[in-house]
Amino acid sequence: MIYTPICEILGIKYPLFQGGMAHISDSTLAAAVSNGGGLGIISAASGDISQIEKEIDKAFSLTDKPFGVNIMLMGNNVDKIASLVAKKKVSVVTTGAGNPEKYIPMWKEAGIKVIPVIPSAALAKLVARSGADMVIAEGGESGGHVGDITTLSLVPQVVDAVDIPVIAAGGIADGRGVAASFMLGASGVQIGTRFLTSLECNISRVYKDKVLKANDTSTIVTGKRLGHPVRSLKSPFSRAYAKAEYTSISNDELENMAVGTLRAAVVDGDEKKGCFLAGQIAGLVNKEQAASEIIEEMFKEAEEILKGATKWVK
Repeated sequence: MIYTPICEILGIKYPLFQGGMAHISDSTLAAAVSNGGGLGIISAASGDISQIEKEIDKAFSLTDKPFGVNIMLMGNNVDKIASLVAKKKVSVVTTGAGNPEKYIPMWKEAGIKVIPVIPSAALAKLVARSGADMVIAEGGESGGHVGDITTLSLVPQVVDAVDIPVIAAGGIADGRGVAASFMLGASGVQIGTRFLTSLECNISRVYKDKVLKANDTSTIVTGKRLGHPVRSLKSPFSRAYAKAEYTSISNDELENMAVGTLRAAVVDGDEKKGCFLAGQIAGLVNKEQAASEIIEEMFKEAEEILKGATKWVK
């Protein structure tokens, strides 16, 4: 059985986090992952305080295992969300798009583990000095907002840069990716794209089918012109957006093109207007399973691979 310090620190069976995917990672998915032995995470990206509180309360009703909340620090109502998770005493807060330093004392006082998502070793050092308990080193292969550095290059550099546990994220969807992450020095993994096709993931049928049909070249990165690149599946929207980035359209107009497109994918399943976020590893995701089955399968595969790793050593 694979057991790392992450398991002991957080009280989970498997050193696996479910990514906090905006408008996707709800209480149902988070609880299913936590009940399956990983750490489920609710996304607070909507910024709707009442809805976030409902999701947290629902997760508490669905699982007695640890779960977390992901907060985008450049989003709406961040101060209120930060206070809400402290009041609710969730087990973990993961953060993105910034340094959570100003909130860390409040969260620590509430007994919450603080685990920022970082795209570089420099930011990893910064949040470690600010009091983060761990970091999630997310490579540019992942879906949603991405950095430039690949997981293979990023993880070992972050491991060398900080003295706190590192979670690998980006381009991981099976036991091979899990095993590779450990070999890079990570203490755990964060998975997003594979959970899109879990039975407990409440996205549209169209969205799930697009992930299931994806191959290794099915994603595209847009938004670089605005400074916040996003990886999604190729679609009429993403292709039109990519083309618009190289025209004289204003930045405001470009921003407005993306408004409501994630909801159009997640809720409406609109193939033309939707932005279907997914990582490059989508080509390996080819079946629907319960979240618990996904986790057990990945770690069974990883264990077999790691046990046989010495065959290459003479």
